Amino acid sequence: MTSLRPLLPSRKPPVGLDMSLAIVNIVLLLILFFLATGAMMNRSTGRVSPARSSDLALEQLLSPVLVVAGDGSLRLDDVAIERSQLARALLSETQLQIVIALDAPARDLMDLLSQPGLEALQIDLVTVHDQDAP
Repeated sequence: MTSLRPLLPSRKPPVGLDMSLAIVNIVLLLILFFLATGAMMNRSTGRVSPARSSDLALEQLLSPVLVVAGDGSLRLDDVAIERSQLARALLSETQLQIVIALDAPARDLMDLLSQPGLEALQIDLVTVHDQDAP
């Protein structure tokens, strides 16, 4: 009896394409694209000017109003006050309006607001009162 062995060699399974390298390349290209466009978008093209108020008088603001002068001195409701006395003076208040110079460093404001006793207050930062605006 003759064996029924196939005369043709056995067929090898086709080699599948490995897509992982292509996916990694696409992901890396997308990361580079977003890094490059993000760097371009973060460049400042101009300076942002904060809002100014020319019609608002300090007398129209709700009390208490804290005015921070350019030299760092404080006036609470038009009375000079020291930083160490500020928390005690605002003990019975729930909100505080702060008027600060336009060019004052943000660090000065943050140092002022980080004092103990002021964390419970609702703080409203008021736009700069500009007498010279048209």
